Amino acid sequence: MVAHIRDLAVTRKGWLDKETFEGGVALAQSIPGATAMQTAAYAGLQARGVRGALASYVGFGLPAFLLMLGFSALYSVSKDLRWAASIFSGLQVIVVAIVANATYTFGRSSLKRYRHVFLAAASALALGLHVSPFYVILGAAGAGILLLKGEPQAQPAIGHETLRMALPVFGLLAGVVLGLFALYLVRPGLFSLALLMLKVDLFAFGGGFASLPLMLHEVVHVRGWMDARTFMDGIALGQVTPGPIVITAAFVGYATHGLSGSIVATIAIFTPSFLLVILTAPFFGRLRASSAFARATQGVLASFVGLLLFVTIRFAAATPWDFLRVLLALATLAALIKKIDLLYVVPCGAALSLLFF
Repeated sequence: MVAHIRDLAVTRKGWLDKETFEGGVALAQSIPGATAMQTAAYAGLQARGVRGALASYVGFGLPAFLLMLGFSALYSVSKDLRWAASIFSGLQVIVVAIVANATYTFGRSSLKRYRHVFLAAASALALGLHVSPFYVILGAAGAGILLLKGEPQAQPAIGHETLRMALPVFGLLAGVVLGLFALYLVRPGLFSLALLMLKVDLFAFGGGFASLPLMLHEVVHVRGWMDARTFMDGIALGQVTPGPIVITAAFVGYATHGLSGSIVATIAIFTPSFLLVILTAPFFGRLRASSAFARATQGVLASFVGLLLFVTIRFAAATPWDFLRVLLALATLAALIKKIDLLYVVPCGAALSLLFF
C-alpha cells in the first residue's frame, strides 16, 4: 500500500518530493500505528495541512471499515450455518499462517543481534506467564535503552510550521476528550471499548500486526468478550478488506455493541495513530537522532517478535488440525513468503475450505 501511496502522492499528484515522502515513511515506521494509514495522513499533511491529513486518513480507511461492517453483520447471522462454518474452519488455519509469516517477517528485520533474540524470547515467555503485553512492551523499551548499543543513522528532518498546526491539533484532542466524556456518561460500555482501542493503538509499534497480541490479550483473555477462534475469524475477515489489519477492531466492536460499537472501536483504534503523525512530524529529525529513542525502539520491535510468536502458538492451539488443514497452512505460508497478495490468498483459501471442510 505504501508503494501505491508513493506513486499517487509523488509521481502523479506531485504533492511532495521523493525524499520528503521517504522521511514520512520513516516517521510512520517509528511511531505506533498502521504504517500505510499514517503514510497516507502524512501525504495529506504535506498537501493541505491538518485538514488534508484528516481527509487522507479518513478516505484511506473508510472503504475497509464499510467492508468490515458488512462482513461483521453477515458473520453475526451466518456463523452457525454449515457453509459459513466450513469457510471459517479453513480461514482459521490461514490466520495461523498469516501471523506466523508476520512473526518471520518481523524477526528477519528486527532480530539482528543475540540481545534482540533474548528480548524476543523473554517477551514471549512473559506473555505466556500472563504478564500484560503492555507491561512487556514498556519493559522491552527500558531493556533496549540499557542493553542495546550503537548510534542511529542520521535521518532526514521533517519540517513544518508548528504554530500553524497547533490550533487544529488541540481542537482534535479536545474533541477526543469530550467524546470520551460523553460516552462515559451515556454509554459506559462504549467508553470501555473506546479506551481499550486507544490503548492498543498507542502501543502498536511496528505496524498493524503489532496490535494483534495486545487486542487478543485484552479482548479474549482479560475481558472475555469472545473466544480465540471468533477473534481469528475477525482477523480473517479483516484480511479480505483492502485496509490495515487493525480494522479487526470494527469486528470486535460490532460483536460486542453492534453498529455503534463498530463505529466507536474504529475511530478509537485509528485516533492515536493520526494524532501522533501530526504531533511528531515537526520534531521527527531530532527524535530519530536520539540514541535512547533508537535503542528503545529496537527493544520494542524485538519484543513484538516474541509477542507474535506467542500469538501464533495460541492460535495454532485453538485450531483443530488434520492433514488437509496442515497442508492448507503450509501452502498459505509458502504463498505469503513468495509475496503473493493476501487478496488472492484469503479468497482462494475460503473456496478450498468450502470444498474440503
